[in-house]
Amino acid sequence: MQTAPRRLLLSTALLALVAGSLPATAQPAAWPSKPVRIVVTFPPGGAPDTLARLLADKWSALGQPVTVDNKPGAGGNIGADMVAKSPPDGATLVLGTVGTHAINAALYDKMPYNNLKDFTPISFLASTPNLLVVNKAVPAHNVQELVALAKREPLAFGSSGSGTSIHLSGELFNTLAGVKMQHVPYKGRAQAIPDLLGGRIAMIFDNMPSALPLVKSGELKALGVTSAQRSPAAPDIPTIAEAGLPGFEATSWFALLGPAGMPRDIQLRINQEVARVLALPDVKAKLATLGLDPNPGTPDALMALMQSETAKWAKVVKASGAKPD
Repeated sequence: MQTAPRRLLLSTALLALVAGSLPATAQPAAWPSKPVRIVVTFPPGGAPDTLARLLADKWSALGQPVTVDNKPGAGGNIGADMVAKSPPDGATLVLGTVGTHAINAALYDKMPYNNLKDFTPISFLASTPNLLVVNKAVPAHNVQELVALAKREPLAFGSSGSGTSIHLSGELFNTLAGVKMQHVPYKGRAQAIPDLLGGRIAMIFDNMPSALPLVKSGELKALGVTSAQRSPAAPDIPTIAEAGLPGFEATSWFALLGPAGMPRDIQLRINQEVARVLALPDVKAKLATLGLDPNPGTPDALMALMQSETAKWAKVVKASGAKPD
């Protein structure tokens, strides 16, 4: 017969054994345990860069340095591939876009990464319509006039790179309007805007946060937004669909991802930090003024979105015949 101390000793040992066998996900994630880098696949100044810097700023109190690393090129593929090949420890993340994690899979014959298999989805961040803006000298004041002009004479539209939503918005416009405007890719919208202002290209389907200030200042003319509904940030600007191209819809979205194989506890820990930051009143106010609609969600919801968007844009790429330039 065991004595009470003996039974207590065995019970304590058994509890310790059970506790030691619990999965790691039962313990809080120790993140960040080292400096964190958020890779942005486009140059500074656009919506992806803005979102990354907001996260970095609000995460600065978590005990580790958080930096933003702009790695543009190949429609975002260079920066995304860098993250896909990084250790999955939560120290290297990518600000993914509809281009890097949906469109490019169909646009490029050879991709350096698989947009669905080579990443750990963390959280959706925000979405925004693109804004069709034209040089002030373009003799068109609405979408119908622009289509008529494009049928009479050659026009060129710029983009922040092949495969971006800015590029595919133009290709979708070509397809639905029955025109063939020339695509001119740049290494980021910051390089395209000077050529647009100077008249070397006629237009761009730019992200709302980048384009709207230039419209408000009178430097560019806005003809329509690419979303299905008007944007609260610019309610007086019609959608391209209602302005003359029924069925036109193209929205830019942004998300946070890590390399494939990231531990579930770290994945969920970062997801929680994303939700916390996007719920902050000053962050919500900042994004609203830029026309960005924050909508954080679960990692599984982000994966479902990437799968559906990959299929959607594959059809657009095929129908338009779009190719990397």
